[in-house]
Amino acid sequence: MMTKSKLTPEEALAFHLEPAPGKFEIQPTVPMTTQRDLSLAYSPGVAVPCEAISERPETAYDYTNKGNLVAVVSNGTAVLGLGNLGALGSKPVMEGKAVLFKRFADVNGIDIELDTEDPDAFIQAVKLMGPTFGGINLEDIKAPECFIIEQTLKEEMDIPVFHDDQHGTAVICAAGLINALHISGKRIEDCRIVLNGAGAAGIACIELLKAMGARHDNCIACDTKGVIHQGREEGMNQWKSAHAVDTPLRTLEEAMEGADVFLGVSVKGAVTPGMVESMAEDPVIFAMANPDPEITPEEAQAVRADAIIATGRSDYPNQVNNVLGFPYLFRGALDIHARAINDEMKIACAEALAELAREDVPDEVAMAYGRKLTFGRDYIIPTPFDPRLIHTVPPAVARAGMDTGAARRPLVDMESYEETLRARMDPTASILRSINARARHAQARMIFAEGDDPRVLRAAVQYQRTGLGKALVVGREPDVKNKLEAAGLGDAVREIEVVNAANTRHLDQYKEFLYQRLQRKGHDRHDIHRLAARDRHVFSALMLAHGHGDGLVTGATRKSAHVMEFINHVFDADAEHGAAGVTALLHKGRIVMIADTLVHEWPDEEDLANIAERSAGVARHLGLVPRVAFVSFSTFGYPRSERATKMHRAPQVLEERGVDFEFEGEMTVDVALNTRAQEAYPFQRLTGPANILVVPARHSASISVKLMQEMAGATIIGPILSGVDKSIQICSSNSTASDILNMAVLAACKVG
Repeated sequence: MMTKSKLTPEEALAFHLEPAPGKFEIQPTVPMTTQRDLSLAYSPGVAVPCEAISERPETAYDYTNKGNLVAVVSNGTAVLGLGNLGALGSKPVMEGKAVLFKRFADVNGIDIELDTEDPDAFIQAVKLMGPTFGGINLEDIKAPECFIIEQTLKEEMDIPVFHDDQHGTAVICAAGLINALHISGKRIEDCRIVLNGAGAAGIACIELLKAMGARHDNCIACDTKGVIHQGREEGMNQWKSAHAVDTPLRTLEEAMEGADVFLGVSVKGAVTPGMVESMAEDPVIFAMANPDPEITPEEAQAVRADAIIATGRSDYPNQVNNVLGFPYLFRGALDIHARAINDEMKIACAEALAELAREDVPDEVAMAYGRKLTFGRDYIIPTPFDPRLIHTVPPAVARAGMDTGAARRPLVDMESYEETLRARMDPTASILRSINARARHAQARMIFAEGDDPRVLRAAVQYQRTGLGKALVVGREPDVKNKLEAAGLGDAVREIEVVNAANTRHLDQYKEFLYQRLQRKGHDRHDIHRLAARDRHVFSALMLAHGHGDGLVTGATRKSAHVMEFINHVFDADAEHGAAGVTALLHKGRIVMIADTLVHEWPDEEDLANIAERSAGVARHLGLVPRVAFVSFSTFGYPRSERATKMHRAPQVLEERGVDFEFEGEMTVDVALNTRAQEAYPFQRLTGPANILVVPARHSASISVKLMQEMAGATIIGPILSGVDKSIQICSSNSTASDILNMAVLAACKVG
């Protein structure tokens, strides 16, 4: 079982506040810099596609973003488990849903909160927005209004309308049930199925299972009034009545006796161990109430070791998580310009998910969950971070849509479509996820050197609370306590370990070690005491050198050159010993590393070759195949310049060393990063765009990194210190708590 992360209200609010309010922004996909750009984008150029669409409405999918745009619409009457928070109160959830669409399936989502509880007004508002969107995702609308709204919109709109609270849960539930029955050797047609919770999600679940072959008379639905049976009048509506059966059973307890499957979308504690004990052999229990299930897996397994159990929670195996469904359902539907998402498409989604869970699981996914995942009772549903979902589920949905006539524009080449999906997702996401997975697996004791800084303290608390390892904060206990309380993290005082020269028994050992290193460098015993006992950078480095921590993060409060000076008192982290700093730039789905950004001021050709080797090692740690370019203002000797000579010689040094990665140079940045530009030099050795740029000097590296950060909005990771015996990462002084946490993750993975 996985440890559930502990989140505080302050952390949640800070996440939504920084670096800008909310969770996403909109950026143009076309240039908007010149008068000609403006003329094409707006007037007069925009008139041409307007007339084309007016004549042929289907071309809206070609000339606008309609084909990849989904509205996430709510009125906030049933927000999560919080109840009626109103339209405005639902906005953070709807923004989050839009972000999930983008993150998992590259679908653009726009959140729309409608301030009305009148179903007719809601329906009219959504209908009027139909021309804008390729699909409508309804969310957090209370029953029974959600049934009326969805059904009416599906009948009156010619784009997919999908209430995820109903059908998203149903699809993932169906996927899990397919595999649970596969394990138990049962057929859905023969199973007795009991549903508890006849709201939107519950009724959608039972309807989809019936569409997959479950028999009406074998499905018993229950609500707070008991079994929904023929002739019952209390608490009924037309949607419940459709699932009433002729049965003498009146209570959930009676219905559970001999049942093969239990589906719960109700409340905590609704199911007792006695009910589980009365179920048939190999019972399937989907206790999906949130945040606490109808019965916990521990309670169920205590009485039935043969049970197959799923919940809605991430800290138990087999999570029924809607994010496995809605992004990929809409991806497939949008790509065929679907008129609707029908039952066949939902079933295809469920079957694709079930089949994926039966395949071997990639190592990166297993590492993220801290255990090897193999198809069986504890793994019947894929995990949300499985990278195969994007190119497995949408094609299945698209095929079903085409086979049932829901497609306006059927796909011709499915193999090509799958390849497009593979390339569609941002590769940086999987790399960052892999790093976090490895850090979680490592469980490193991380030393945070600057415990007097609130950013560092927030990062340390997050490091420990998210299960990455043990946080060791260097500072004075009262100071750390006061700053944690000021940051709203007073309860963390008891969780993290505060370390300093006064409370360690190792200080004499540290001082003797330091004296042996520095006695011939002008430092006497008094100097050594001041360094070891009073300078947090030196003290932290000494902790690391003696194995009293596994990694070190520092630099948030001092300039990197100053921090490096103190680190070098303890470690050989300088140019002479081959250390180097590598900074990763993440921008628009690409990762490019620049080096050296930390150690070498003006490297010669031998140094440049060392930097290239260090950078290649960092790239491999990040899961990249290194391609190194020695960049300059010249390309292969033109224009000639004495200052470019070393960049010309550095590749020759690597040739002599016989390294096992691609390299080339000297070359300008555009040639290094652009495959078409490389075609002008057929003799060059790179097989694709370079992902490592070795630059002539540290000042040019710094300029490049900061320019990309400020002008292009690139995400910066680093500088990553490489070539030191222990794992040390040095933050920039303007780092946020998230930046510091990222550096701690790199240190935990020993990237460097």
